[in-house]
Amino acid sequence: MSAETSVPRPREPGLDISDSDLFRGLMSEAPFAFAFFNPDGRFVRVNSTFTELTGHPVELHLDRRPAELLPADLTTLIEAALRRIAGEALPVTDQRIRTRADNGDSRHWTVSFFPMRDDDGVVGTALFGVDVTERQLNEEVLERSEERYRSLVESQQQLVWISSPSGSVAEDAPQWRAITGQGLEEYLAHGWLDAVHPDDRPGTEEAWREALRGRTMFEWSYRVRTRASGYRHFEVRAVPIIRHGRVVEWVGANTDVTPQREAEEMRGRLTDQLGAAALRTARLQGATAQLAEALTVEQVVQVIIDVGRTALAADHSSVALLDLDRATLKLISSGGTPDTRGEEIDLSQPNVMTMAVNSRRPLFAESPDSLRVQLEDAGAEEAQISGFLTQTDERAWVGLPLLAAGRALGALRFSFTRTQKISQEDGVFLEALAGQCALAVERATLFEREHKTAETLQRSLLPERLPVVRGLMLAYRFRSGSRHVQVGGDWYDAFVLQDGRVAAVVGDVMGKGVKAAAGMGRIRNAMRALALTNPPPAAVLTGLDRVFEATEEEEQVTTLAYMVVEPGTGEGTLALAGHPPPLLVSPQGVGLLHETEPGTPLGWATSRKQFRFCVPPGHTAVLYSDGLVENRKRGLDAGLRELSSVVAEAPPEVLSSPNMLLDFLVDHMLSGYEQDDDVTVLAIHVPPATKSD
Repeated sequence: MSAETSVPRPREPGLDISDSDLFRGLMSEAPFAFAFFNPDGRFVRVNSTFTELTGHPVELHLDRRPAELLPADLTTLIEAALRRIAGEALPVTDQRIRTRADNGDSRHWTVSFFPMRDDDGVVGTALFGVDVTERQLNEEVLERSEERYRSLVESQQQLVWISSPSGSVAEDAPQWRAITGQGLEEYLAHGWLDAVHPDDRPGTEEAWREALRGRTMFEWSYRVRTRASGYRHFEVRAVPIIRHGRVVEWVGANTDVTPQREAEEMRGRLTDQLGAAALRTARLQGATAQLAEALTVEQVVQVIIDVGRTALAADHSSVALLDLDRATLKLISSGGTPDTRGEEIDLSQPNVMTMAVNSRRPLFAESPDSLRVQLEDAGAEEAQISGFLTQTDERAWVGLPLLAAGRALGALRFSFTRTQKISQEDGVFLEALAGQCALAVERATLFEREHKTAETLQRSLLPERLPVVRGLMLAYRFRSGSRHVQVGGDWYDAFVLQDGRVAAVVGDVMGKGVKAAAGMGRIRNAMRALALTNPPPAAVLTGLDRVFEATEEEEQVTTLAYMVVEPGTGEGTLALAGHPPPLLVSPQGVGLLHETEPGTPLGWATSRKQFRFCVPPGHTAVLYSDGLVENRKRGLDAGLRELSSVVAEAPPEVLSSPNMLLDFLVDHMLSGYEQDDDVTVLAIHVPPATKSD
């Protein structure tokens, strides 16, 4: 009988597969599992190795079917193979099966089945099984290692490629081609270098050749053309694989670092922008400090010219004030302006300053062509425009209206002998500068006029109206304590910041007369400039300390309370500079003084702090000067206690109206006392939320 499946062999005399001695001699030491099944599918013979696969002794197998003693999975495998051999008489090879020993260890086997033939045909089936546990474990270890490597590469977004010892492409790199859009033939012919940006390729190619010659690690960065015809930044690292002293291949990994590069570029741009913003802020603060020191129109004009020359690098600066009666601009300083004739400019004559005044908006002309277009739109004649541009060396212009409370005071003109790119940030700075100049011009004009009365002058330096803001109600009361033609130093202010929050302040410059008013004006203007550029209270007070040290005398004492509040929610922050604490009035008539450090007056060496100060919906915060609570007969502490108690006497309708509340507080706090100081009170009321909100 033969195990061959093609041509049966003749039976050799003296040999019989049923001979037990012969079978045991052949199979007892065999390193593989063996079993023989008769045509009925019953065990005829098994060796001891096979019992390792089944877990049963040899004797238990004989003359039994697999289903009688084997597990279901092994039974299914054997019976399927026996049926196939019975039907097709063909071998069934390389069947995988896993078994579990009594100790819990798993074993892996490869099992094959062969039909056994004699002259009459198939007389049975032989099973041969090989223990491949060690090989299986090695394969699993290798597979896990490959999975870890693949996961590591994928997690790092690296594109791996392989080249020959000479640097030519050795294998396909599908991930790389998916990024670059290269076809397989193109990649195999030209390689990864063909996708490198033309500007980066020469240096990259030279560095790659140097690495090939020196058999050293290749590290480089370059831009790669993508499938979408754009470019992304990649870093590459390739190492030579050396065996027996020879390079057999190069393995490289490309990492997409575009997000990091873009982040670095963004950080660089932000750094530049922040640096430019800081420079503009410093320039604005410097201009504000200089303008605060200028009391006359002549001094203000000189500061404007100096600022134009130093902060803006302008080649020419001009200042003109508006004469409404004559509808003209009167030049205070022409600065060699070539588009004007004489000392007065008719408002109907289109030029840089008249267009700024007439439109109440800044005029920016970055080039002669830009100015030509704007002059033509304003109705200027072509001959006049061409004549002006021909005779001047100016190539860029800025015209700024001087506006105070919406009223035009005049115009500023800065020009440059080169074209000038004016960014949005530059425009904001110039408008802020014009606002400070307008305030300075207005203050200087008032100073040069005869003093009419103390109250008239003082009120002219205070806001004409408070801003109208949704979710917030503002109210103020001011009672002058001046009996003579003297100017006091009390002031208040409220304005909307760029982020929509509202800044509110009450300050007190000690003393009387023009000196106190000038100090108040300088501090108020500086505070506005600082708040509009960097609104947190602690930062504003720190900036005011520097301004104060630069502009005020040592014996001058100035205090203030400054807060920033969010409309609708009432969330805010507060900082005090030696000023009485704000009063928070609840809808139920409870008045609480904010318990915080009063701080020191402006100009004192201290670290400014700010504190959370919330005005819940329905509540009202009251800022006030010391004239409300302190006088010759009543000390500050007693006045503060009385202020809190007075609130409890207010009727409900008063508590819900900031205007009525201020009238109530001022009347009750001054009742029975002779007023000997200015009284300034500012209310910040957050209306209660409604269903429509």
